Amino acid sequence: MRRPVFIFLLFCLCGITSLKARDIVPFNDKWFFKKDSLSTEVTLPHTWNATDMQIKAKAFYEGSASYRKSCLFPESWKGKRLFLRFEGVGSCAEVYVNGKLAGSHKGGYSAFTCEIQNEIKFGEENEIKVLVDNTARPDVVPVNHNLFGIYGGIYRPVWLIITDSCNIAVTDHASSGVYISQKNVSRQSAEISVKVKLDNNGLYPVPVILENVIYDVTGKQIAAERQSFDLQFQGMQARTSHFKLKRPHLWQGREDPYLYKVTSRLYQNGKVIDEISQPLGLRNYEIIAGKGFFLNGKKYPMYGVARHQDWWETGAALNNEQHDTDLAFIMDIGATTVRFAHYQQSEYLYSRCDSLGLIIWAEIPFVNRVTGKEWENAHNQLRELIRQSFNHPSIYVWGLHNEVYHPHAYTTQLTRSLHDLAKTEDPGRYTVAVNGYGHAEHPVNMQADIQGMNRYFGWYEKKIRDIDAWVEHLETEYPEMKLMLTEYGADANLQHQTEFLGESLNWTKEFYPETFQTKTHEYQWAVIAKHPYIIASYVWNMFDFACPMWERGGVPARNMKGLVTFDRKTLKDSYFWYKANWSKNPVLYLTQRRNDQRETRTTSVTVYSNLGTPKVFLNGKALDNIRKGYTAVHYIIDNVTLANGENKLQAVITDRNGKEYADEIIWHYQGEQRRSTDNRENRNEHSGF
Repeated sequence: MRRPVFIFLLFCLCGITSLKARDIVPFNDKWFFKKDSLSTEVTLPHTWNATDMQIKAKAFYEGSASYRKSCLFPESWKGKRLFLRFEGVGSCAEVYVNGKLAGSHKGGYSAFTCEIQNEIKFGEENEIKVLVDNTARPDVVPVNHNLFGIYGGIYRPVWLIITDSCNIAVTDHASSGVYISQKNVSRQSAEISVKVKLDNNGLYPVPVILENVIYDVTGKQIAAERQSFDLQFQGMQARTSHFKLKRPHLWQGREDPYLYKVTSRLYQNGKVIDEISQPLGLRNYEIIAGKGFFLNGKKYPMYGVARHQDWWETGAALNNEQHDTDLAFIMDIGATTVRFAHYQQSEYLYSRCDSLGLIIWAEIPFVNRVTGKEWENAHNQLRELIRQSFNHPSIYVWGLHNEVYHPHAYTTQLTRSLHDLAKTEDPGRYTVAVNGYGHAEHPVNMQADIQGMNRYFGWYEKKIRDIDAWVEHLETEYPEMKLMLTEYGADANLQHQTEFLGESLNWTKEFYPETFQTKTHEYQWAVIAKHPYIIASYVWNMFDFACPMWERGGVPARNMKGLVTFDRKTLKDSYFWYKANWSKNPVLYLTQRRNDQRETRTTSVTVYSNLGTPKVFLNGKALDNIRKGYTAVHYIIDNVTLANGENKLQAVITDRNGKEYADEIIWHYQGEQRRSTDNRENRNEHSGF
């Protein structure tokens, strides 16, 4: 009596009425999740750490759990090849079909594929079971939860892939099986090669035709090549087609993210038996030490932010709408490049960056610590990242490690080996390794094409303005080094506000004022902007995110360096600082709107405006003596005297088309206020500097 129900469920789940050359269908409903004695039905994506990693430090579940699903595969599918493709499981997984091991995987961020038809009972009910474990272990990177939490569960979608006996390879490290390379790209011409890996699981050679076709954005075919051959049955086979396009339409970042499409088709007996389409964005990336980043021969601004993939009360089990929300913030702020840290992120996200024109840094989770046991896994995760992401034109660099040090000799050798692997897999892209010490002579440095340095002047080290001496020293001593400032910033708890700010903040204290974060970004971006030696910079971070091992700043398990709060509801002042400096959209913004209980009668007012000099009013009276700050969008009025009680500040400006823009905030002054000195040691400088 149950069999018709499962047939109905499978077909509803997969949306299959008749099989095509290749069917890729969702496999996410009706999973039964079990942890300890608790069992519940869930829909993927799913994580068991959606809340416990975010609300209390060092109090999350780290361990094993299972997912089980029953389904029926019809008799008519006999002779087909069936694969389960998992986009992301945190972090180690074993997949069983009817009690037999079908595949395993180590690493919480890359996809993996299991071929399952040999274990399937066609026409009968089958059980798919996945054992998952997010315990930090010394042989799998990351080896701890220190910088971010490894969310447990099948937290990205699962797909059922159905093909004929001969196919474009599905099990080549869960890649597309198609690799598109380009060279000598210019506005005059571009050379393209399309390598397709093919697989025949039969016992005899099969006569086939492989066709590779390039289409423009309208769907018009502009180039094609066919090859006829016998597809052998022992191991994967690779075939390559070569093209040369004249006067190509180039992929020009946010300005013009033009995408061609490459479709690879496999024919047998005149019928298409498999087909894959991949994006093609023709572009040339070049980094010139001391000068900057060049896209298609034109200097390109690298306005960068970093992004972690988790959301408040969702963890890493995001849907596409949430990815789109994050990308909308990133586009709105005017960013041109994103560091997706510190691990491989959603394939959907990378694809959207292709079409949006964002230039992407992709990396593996080799972070924080080494154990001496992660060598093989780090290599495998890098290989998976490159093969699975190879065709995304938005990706310009592969990240090898982030702040990994002792023991120096081992870390150096591992990084050097990862660089060699990346160059073997993909000679056309850069590599980068990141340190937090800020000096080039460190033993683990200089093992990649690009040297990334994370510097938190004024937060973890020294003073805000020490960024000047740091970059000037490197410019003088190492003019040929390709340098990027790969993290910088400061935490900001929106409940913490003050007018009294020094040049440094002791991050081990509990007071993390938003105003200090704003001050840090105002000064340090101005320095970055005037130093082309810093080829790209990445604000840490676009969004607050979970740090389940942390207990600091008044909010447990939280890194608050984001420009946007964890719940995506509040944009901090620093968000508007970068939007005013980077975006072409109009910005007029009065800062310190949450610092509304003023501590001094005489204060300063700061406005960000990319529309020109604004008019500013206090309680209806115009304020004079507005001065420029660190950049062209930065306006400050000093020695502003507040009235007792409520004070209304307004900023107004009219653009060249006659459109008026206005912003308004309310401050309150109740007499001189002095908060506890326990959390603020430096009071020598006012926030309006």
